[in-house]
Amino acid sequence: MMDRLESALARAREEGRTAVVPYVTIGFPSIQDTLAIVPAIEDAGADAIELGVPYSDPLADGPTVQAASYRALTGGVDTRACIEAARKLRSAGVSVPFIFMGYYNPILRYGIGAYAADCAEVGVDALIIPDLPPDEAGELREALEQHGLGIVSMLAPTSTEERIALGCAHARGFVYCVSVTGVTGARRDLPDDLPDFVDRVRRHTELPVAVGFGIAERRHVERVGQVADVAVVGSALINVIDSAPPGEAASRAGAFVRELAAAE
Repeated sequence: MMDRLESALARAREEGRTAVVPYVTIGFPSIQDTLAIVPAIEDAGADAIELGVPYSDPLADGPTVQAASYRALTGGVDTRACIEAARKLRSAGVSVPFIFMGYYNPILRYGIGAYAADCAEVGVDALIIPDLPPDEAGELREALEQHGLGIVSMLAPTSTEERIALGCAHARGFVYCVSVTGVTGARRDLPDDLPDFVDRVRRHTELPVAVGFGIAERRHVERVGQVADVAVVGSALINVIDSAPPGEAASRAGAFVRELAAAE
């Protein structure tokens, strides 16, 4: 629930370090791989984990995450399979906060109330929904809050002060700053105007501020830590998983996250 996510990020802040939140596509390369990868990256020092719910028409995902989602979808992974994966991970003893990252249409098809209840029942703590603006999220937000969950707001460098204020007002857990105008993907360098963007957001919230899109190396986590509280790592981790020899995806993912989490 939100208490678990808030406590994890508060602990990182108290320890004077940047929280690391890796992203894993559920069902990539397979559900069994996901069930092995998530405990490995928890043990490696992940403060929370984004669990990607595969979707056929993602607007925020770059080619790496799109390809991972496509492979999961072709393997039969749907929303119910994602919820069941979260249940199995919790039953196996994984305690790190889970953030479902997905799109709104599958939630509507599943049923808003049922989705909120089932996410809570299996131990999901929060949602990130890139295609759901905060001023259109009232029904889902109310359903989630009944079960102790919330929505993490996403903001872009192009967000106006009005949109930043609105997103921060409705955010729960943390505020997610997209580092670039565009889609996810590992990049060589983070933008020079990142500190100014984060400062604009901080003026509207006391929640932890996360930075994602383009975080791929230790030095990126270090740079994020100079201005923000949380580094979200997605495409770079997917690449590590994708390139791992058979049977080594979990250990390779764990080693990669351990390096990022030890950046400071």
